[in-house]
Amino acid sequence: MSLISSLDSGISALDAFNTGLQVIGNNIANINTTAFKASNTSYANSFSDTLLAASPGSDTGAMQVGTGVQVAGVNTDFTQGSLAQTGVTTNLAVSGNGYFVVQNSATSTNYATRDGTFTLDSTGNLVNAQGYKVLDSTGTGTPISITNCVSAAGTAMTYANMSSITIGPDGTVTTYDSAGTAYTGQKVGLLSVPSQSKLMTQGNNLYDFSATGATLSANLGAANTSSLDSIQSGELEQSNVDLTAQFGDMITAQRSFEAASRVITVSDGILNTIVNMKNQ
Repeated sequence: MSLISSLDSGISALDAFNTGLQVIGNNIANINTTAFKASNTSYANSFSDTLLAASPGSDTGAMQVGTGVQVAGVNTDFTQGSLAQTGVTTNLAVSGNGYFVVQNSATSTNYATRDGTFTLDSTGNLVNAQGYKVLDSTGTGTPISITNCVSAAGTAMTYANMSSITIGPDGTVTTYDSAGTAYTGQKVGLLSVPSQSKLMTQGNNLYDFSATGATLSANLGAANTSSLDSIQSGELEQSNVDLTAQFGDMITAQRSFEAASRVITVSDGILNTIVNMKNQ
């Protein structure tokens, strides 16, 4: 291996392990982020310089020298995090498969999320922390509102008259007035995403699901139906980051980074010796 190649190998390792440390740092930073999904970095060797190719009629093996390492992928672990009780009825968690869908009314953009930190706004809409409206299970992009809750007598609920609210395991929203009369409304929708690896994070615990092929009309439905699981009211999904594993990975990446730095230092020293020999 030439000295230039050894420098290139060391630099490629620094670049690859820097990405790995960045992923680990992001995982640790989001240890307390609701419904956060940890990522992991995989590596692959770069192209090798072939000094001697192997041939079927020869007993001599191939002679190849690697040129470094590269990041093969950054993969997200979509396994469910533990559920923690909050005591807030409008806080929701998916126990199993499925994503909530929220809509930015200003742009009519829909996002998938596992973060069920929902509240009621001043007009009775169920919204997330950004004020995006939570969609129901009909697959038509209809926001959930308590004004769509109707009593057995056909009376619609108003925000001023609502005393309490419950959300069932199948996502059914039920409100009650001060007299205890029940008003049944929409069901919170869940989106089935067949290709979770194609979800694109958008910040604020939101995903762009357009690349997954999932659509509201085909993949949005009610909990406890088809491939969708149940909704837990008064709970939130926690981050699935394993802090112990992250610290172990961080130490490994740090030592690998230091070793790559050493390769560059040694190569630089040998180059300096060669230059000095020429000048003598």
